[in-house]
Amino acid sequence: MSRHIRMGEIDVDVGDGAFDARLADAFSRREHPLCLCQAEGVPIYIARFGDRHILKRMPGTGAQHAPDCESYEPPSDLSGLSAVEGEAIIENVEDGTTALKLGFSLSKLGGRTAPAIGDSADPGDVRTDGARLSLKAMLHFLWDRAQFNRWRPAMAGRRNWAVVRKFVIDAATSSNAKGKPLSDTIYIPEMFDPERVDGIVQRRQAFLSRAVQSQGNRRSLAILIGEVKEIQPARSGSRLIVKHAPRYPFMLAEDVTRRMNKVFARELALWDASPESHLIAAATFGVGVSGIAAIEAIALMIVSERWIPFESQYEGMLLDALTKRGSIFTKGLRYNLPPTEPMASVVLTRDGGQPIAMYIVPDDADGAYRETLDLLVSESGMDPWIWDIAEGPMPDLPR
Repeated sequence: MSRHIRMGEIDVDVGDGAFDARLADAFSRREHPLCLCQAEGVPIYIARFGDRHILKRMPGTGAQHAPDCESYEPPSDLSGLSAVEGEAIIENVEDGTTALKLGFSLSKLGGRTAPAIGDSADPGDVRTDGARLSLKAMLHFLWDRAQFNRWRPAMAGRRNWAVVRKFVIDAATSSNAKGKPLSDTIYIPEMFDPERVDGIVQRRQAFLSRAVQSQGNRRSLAILIGEVKEIQPARSGSRLIVKHAPRYPFMLAEDVTRRMNKVFARELALWDASPESHLIAAATFGVGVSGIAAIEAIALMIVSERWIPFESQYEGMLLDALTKRGSIFTKGLRYNLPPTEPMASVVLTRDGGQPIAMYIVPDDADGAYRETLDLLVSESGMDPWIWDIAEGPMPDLPR
């Protein structure tokens, strides 16, 4: 479907050969175009990445776009985004960057152990409020910005680790944390190629020499984002083997391993039960004088074979049914929202119709959970589809 943007007094098709030049000119004039997916137009802005210019939605306006528009985003109240946007996620519409407030440390003082994993009900890594992103929430942010929680049939067969890496790095490049681009801190292994091993190793070492440095008694930490291949027992704790960097293990101390297995028991169980799924790790790590990478804090996220996050076997079944039917949808992400709080699992987009919010009620949901869910459904203004696990099999999907 063609998309039209109003720049000044001119309506331009984004497929026009001169569109990129017009976009660059509008950016130089600090112009905010209008997306014409709605008759009255919805304000958007232009961001620059290197020599590229792209259109981005204004903060908090995603739900104002037409459901079939590329800039459409479900209302943030349906997911965990509402608790962190404007607080831990602050967008600058003038330069297209996003400032992140992180709830975990990117440095370690010699002799001290960083807080590894919270033992609270929140499946994040540390106790945080809406003003700070946990490691898990930061991973959700990057996945959201890279649009790997979205699906349309045209994406089939077009996602692999190289694609995931590229778009997550793009999202990190436009995001700042603790005074510098997040991409300066994040290590995402290159897709493994036996014919390029030497170059891959050299680039990894060059990155780590910049990202992990010592300043007196304090040592900076980097952030790993990688797909887990296996978790092996070690003499003290365990070692995390990452796909695409199998010869560069990440060591976990015994207490970190124990708490990881407790806090992320659900993700690990889903990974074991779903051979086609991928387990994504986000972890802060340092490199000692021996050259060994040691993890300080870790969070795990399970994603489907199509790289879409899911929280339970039931959500996995729903995502599978929707993709097989050829649906267009957005998967809700929790950020810092605890699992005891309801949210929309999926927002389904229909051609020519209003979106549908899809909810899955766990079989152990109590009265407070159901009351909150009823309020969420009523305030959303969307038609709901509800699968109450205690009542039986998945209901028929909406037409």
